[in-house]
Amino acid sequence: MTGTATSRADQQRERVLALSADLFSRRGFRASSMNEIAAAAGLSKPTLYHYFRSKEELLVRIYSDVLDESLRLAEEVVAASPTPFYAVRALIRSRVVYTCRNQALLKVCFEEEHELPGELAEQLLRRRHAFEALFIAALTEHLAQYPEIELGMSPRVYVNMCLGAVNWTYKWYRPDGRNTPEELGEQVAESLVAGIRIAG
Repeated sequence: MTGTATSRADQQRERVLALSADLFSRRGFRASSMNEIAAAAGLSKPTLYHYFRSKEELLVRIYSDVLDESLRLAEEVVAASPTPFYAVRALIRSRVVYTCRNQALLKVCFEEEHELPGELAEQLLRRRHAFEALFIAALTEHLAQYPEIELGMSPRVYVNMCLGAVNWTYKWYRPDGRNTPEELGEQVAESLVAGIRIAG
């Protein structure tokens, strides 16, 4: 019984998080209220406070979940890639797909970062850097194997350039457009790795 109750509580928390992310993405964090979140979830305000004590806690949890999932997916991508080059390519593709499939979440993460409590911002930033470090490591290993490649910038700058390009898709991707997230991921990845590809 306890396990079932816990599972239901977890499901309710995930539902509230999803509704909050949608509301924050449409109205903005400051313009949204706990009353609106409670109404969207069909909960009384006291019941909502049983799950989350404040809007700030909801925002931190949204960020935390996105960073954790991003890192987990990146680790899986790298582990499944046959070479460092394909790890770089797959990381780009995976990030495009994730961003396109989670536009509301990513909009909140990119546009409401300044609303995070200062004492937690540094902790969350360290987790973001862990994701970037996987990308940089794969690229550095690829470049070490092929010293003839002239990147023209540091690996960190290249990675930031790639992430800037793929993360921005949350702004312009349209689910009813001509490309699926996977197709777009292939196109973007192929373009961004053209300069580090070895022929043959």
